[in-house]
Amino acid sequence: MKYTLGFSPCPNDTFIFDALVNHKIETDNIEFDVRLEDVQTLNEMALRGELDFSKISYGVLPKIIHQYKVLNSGSALGKGVGPLLISKDLVEFDDVDKQVVAIPGENTTAHLLFTVAFPNAKNKVFKRYDEIENFVLSSKENLGVIIHENRFTYEAKGLHKIVDLGNYWEEKTGYPIPLGGIVAHKRISGKTVSDVDMLIKKSIEFSFSNYPSLSQYVKDHAQEMDTEVMKKHIDLYVNDYSLDLGTDGKAAIRYLADVLTSTDKKQSVNVQSQVEMFV
Repeated sequence: MKYTLGFSPCPNDTFIFDALVNHKIETDNIEFDVRLEDVQTLNEMALRGELDFSKISYGVLPKIIHQYKVLNSGSALGKGVGPLLISKDLVEFDDVDKQVVAIPGENTTAHLLFTVAFPNAKNKVFKRYDEIENFVLSSKENLGVIIHENRFTYEAKGLHKIVDLGNYWEEKTGYPIPLGGIVAHKRISGKTVSDVDMLIKKSIEFSFSNYPSLSQYVKDHAQEMDTEVMKKHIDLYVNDYSLDLGTDGKAAIRYLADVLTSTDKKQSVNVQSQVEMFV
């Protein structure tokens, strides 16, 4: 049986799914039609219920929980892995509300974490994550929230960190930062979902068994990224929570979703009542 599967071309996702989609492990006749897209596009596809399995930002979870469940494997959570707020010139924390801030997608966890730190900031624009550094460089009035590999490149471009939004979250909540995870559409049978969940875990274990060597699949989709940057990316975002969310990881995701529900007046979803949030 073939199912649609969406994830990003970023090294952490291709590292996770390489063995699964390239038949390096036995998949028991489960096949995938892979869609490689940036996370905001994947969020929008999830809102429309298009994909059977998909990477999503946890910031969009309350809006899709009626259609999807979260898998135990494939997530990006951890400490010290959050988005960074950056500027061209040095800007004080208290002055952020006055600036124009670029966010990598409206329904991203990065947007939620920024909102937690700066609830009164209103001058936001939403851009692809790989457009934000240039937006910040274009004017000293512009700020940006960066994710993925841009965490490792902004300083070389003369940009400055205002605050690590992940550290802010950790200090405020005590939880690891839930950035993104893998969801399964509820139209898929429970047995298939459980099987795919286990296959993703096996795929990660396969990639780790060959690490720090990187497969050609990871390199081909890394957009001319330096090999050491790819490894930093993987080290930061693929960890024990990727193998299994566990109690701590699930608690962090519930907390994040509850924050979003309470701060978004348009949300009618009571996340605490969603007993079927996880597989």
